[in-house]
Amino acid sequence: MIACHRRFGKTVWSINDAVKEVVERKIRGLQRPRGIYVAPLYRQAKQIAWDYAKFYCEKLPDYKVNESELRIDFLGDCRFYLIGADNPDSVRGIYADIAVMDEYAQMNPKMWTEVLRPALSDRLGKARFIGTPKGKNAFFELFDAADTGKDNWSAHMFKASETGYVDEGELLSAQSEMTEEEYAQEYECSWEAAIRGAYYGRLMESATLAGRITSVPYEPTLEVHTAWDLGIDDSTAIWFAQVADREIRLIDFYENSGAGLDHYVKILKERDYIYADHYLPHDIKVKELSSGRSRLEMLRGLGIRGRVVPKIPIDDGINAVRAILPRCWFDKDKCNKGIEALRQYRTQFNDKTQTFMQRPHHDWTSHASDAFRYLATSIRDGVEHRRRPSMAVSDYDMFTTSTHNHEAVASDLDYWPW
Repeated sequence: MIACHRRFGKTVWSINDAVKEVVERKIRGLQRPRGIYVAPLYRQAKQIAWDYAKFYCEKLPDYKVNESELRIDFLGDCRFYLIGADNPDSVRGIYADIAVMDEYAQMNPKMWTEVLRPALSDRLGKARFIGTPKGKNAFFELFDAADTGKDNWSAHMFKASETGYVDEGELLSAQSEMTEEEYAQEYECSWEAAIRGAYYGRLMESATLAGRITSVPYEPTLEVHTAWDLGIDDSTAIWFAQVADREIRLIDFYENSGAGLDHYVKILKERDYIYADHYLPHDIKVKELSSGRSRLEMLRGLGIRGRVVPKIPIDDGINAVRAILPRCWFDKDKCNKGIEALRQYRTQFNDKTQTFMQRPHHDWTSHASDAFRYLATSIRDGVEHRRRPSMAVSDYDMFTTSTHNHEAVASDLDYWPW
């Protein structure tokens, strides 16, 4: 585990170290050694690390490059891959002897636990985690465990004030232009500083300090609302919430990728919850060219009836989340990945101009955060909690147009009770 300051040279070191490990395993007689370098995004691996990888491998015998796959072969049967954590499925089925995760704080923690950890197991491979701190997230937890004596792990921290890698005048200039928190995080490896540009960082920290990230059990007398962000080529995320007076209880969270709608319906039915509303993104009504049906129609065919949340400006949705977060209680175990996503969800930053852009940064945190935004806007727009009825009594015909006009909510939301 390596926590280091900006301009430390971590990408160069990561590539060099991984290639060296592959070569050393080949020298020791291991057959077909493999190395993997992982960046938060595929485009980062290609734009930033790919040239370094070719530079450190090009002098090795049998050097061959596959540009389309970001793969380098050398020494007969050695292979080195560059991948992005935004496409974890590209690694499934690949074994590795060394895996380096560059800027792990910006990755979905599942990249390690569900993808790379198993890939290293049968080869007794090594893992390197390196990056600049981004708050107390999964990177912090692993670093802290290594630093306190976790077996076969080690932790190292490199602060700009100690390494001497960055010119002193440049450090003074950075201090004058950045906030104290920003400088502490980027150059002094502070875990305490808020994530730069995080939308909900302080509110999530307040929830932690107030004890609202804890054990939140399912209350059988309350119905459960779900809020979805549906991915096509990437993840689908679902929050499970109960509303009790002013409290919003996040009792569960689920996220997966590469699965059909039937999978997510099965997940809902496996949970022993009594459901109220299912809040669905506005683009669910778009018909697919291949089938001529929308995903809303497909869900209805699978037995799910829901509210389609109207499209509103993202800023309005973010403000809705900020408004409800002080009322939210999170189950720390079942909602762990969703909590981490909310902590790290941030605005996009332009490295060239050193300015924040007026849109969210799209990465693994986006799906959970988008789903939570749909929940927040629905609650803001007048969703009331309902006690579970002692028996189901309804003469409502889901296929008959309602004669009611509940102002903005009813006019903007397509509603079918499940």
